[in-house]
Amino acid sequence: MTSSTLKKGLSTRHIRFMALGSAIGTGLFYGSADAIKMAGPSVILAYLIGGAVAYIIMRALGEMSVNNPQASSFSRYAQDYLGPLAGYITGWTYCFEILIVAIADVTAFGIYMGFWFPDVPHWIWVLSVVMIIGAINLATVKVFGEVEFWLSLFKVATIIIMIVAGIGIIVWGLGNGGQPTGISNLWANGGFFPNGWIGMMLSLQVVMFAYGGIEIIGITAGEAKDPQTSIPRAINAVPLRILVFYVGTLFVIMSIYPWNQVGTNGSPFVLTFQHMGIAAAAAILNFVVVTASLSAINSDVFGVGRMLHGMAEQGHAPKVFANVSRRGVPWVTVMAMMAAMLVAVYLNYLMPEKVFLVIASLATFATVWVWIMILFSQIGFRRTLSAEQKKELAFALPGGPFTATVGILFLVFIIGLIGYFPDTRVSLYVGIAWILLLLVSWQWVKRRK
Repeated sequence: MTSSTLKKGLSTRHIRFMALGSAIGTGLFYGSADAIKMAGPSVILAYLIGGAVAYIIMRALGEMSVNNPQASSFSRYAQDYLGPLAGYITGWTYCFEILIVAIADVTAFGIYMGFWFPDVPHWIWVLSVVMIIGAINLATVKVFGEVEFWLSLFKVATIIIMIVAGIGIIVWGLGNGGQPTGISNLWANGGFFPNGWIGMMLSLQVVMFAYGGIEIIGITAGEAKDPQTSIPRAINAVPLRILVFYVGTLFVIMSIYPWNQVGTNGSPFVLTFQHMGIAAAAAILNFVVVTASLSAINSDVFGVGRMLHGMAEQGHAPKVFANVSRRGVPWVTVMAMMAAMLVAVYLNYLMPEKVFLVIASLATFATVWVWIMILFSQIGFRRTLSAEQKKELAFALPGGPFTATVGILFLVFIIGLIGYFPDTRVSLYVGIAWILLLLVSWQWVKRRK
């Protein structure tokens, strides 16, 4: 069947947990170790700053989504308020971003499974996860929403249990022979800023990778049952929860465990509980990080599928991507995403360990670029309104274009940070080459149209 209509099957509950599922994934469970190395305990402050900027981006997107709900929203907003070239670059860069994030997520999945099966090559796990997630995404959007809800709920519940258990270790010494650890580790090893303010600032690029994925809320607008209600509710609920989970978990980890002992061979969560001698807790936590990466990959495939579908309808992607199955699923885009994720299978077959940081910084460049375009689109959207319409805006971004400009300046600083590090500089070059490639291919697309 070649219909191109998506079905409206996502409730507020689905949308809220999808955004949580996207943002609380590999960035927290695996990437946080890199951020801790750079900033020490002051990484908590970096996550607070990152969370504030993430909220500005979500509110800017929410303002446009509530007043003009569109499928593949932010590429469409960039097209409508900044011009067709901006829409083309934004849409394809988002697909590039999420594909890289998915490769990072499936890579992390292989690493986590190695905790239980050290003798099985990572690439076998990566191949199996690509097949399972592909099958879920070929079912109806309601099935996808339900699976994502339960995977995210499980992950969120376990993080809450971990925070509570961590507080038990800190205050009463649970599992530590009744010896409370206290929170002196937050300043005992070189102070709260062991690498100075600079270390905290430098960690921001890894921190912003952790928030990548929140923009999926905008993509759900085309399949939300009641976007005027569900999107504001989801956006207002998510930042506080993300901050509680990120800041709460890192506070607990670095209170129990000296920050300079948090390595990158596995998740800081698992290492923390192994250090406490709670063997079963380490296995349980590993199960959680496995489901966390499953949930993140699930959201990744959904996001790219919907974006490519919308771009095909605008004439910015091959027409075949507009095809939708009888169940209302853009099946061609799901298959394309699965094929692209098989690259991760090959990378895991070859892979040196440092690849995660490079992949994360490459994804950060693409994510930040998309966020900048969202904020510019919001400024463009406001310019299309009369003074009267601006007053009547539902769910307006507080501070309007001024707040959006502050967000843009911060994000430009993050791109500068990616170029500052020798380890991640290559990803800035790749990012710039990607934008140049899109500028060249745009000439070809324009001629065909």
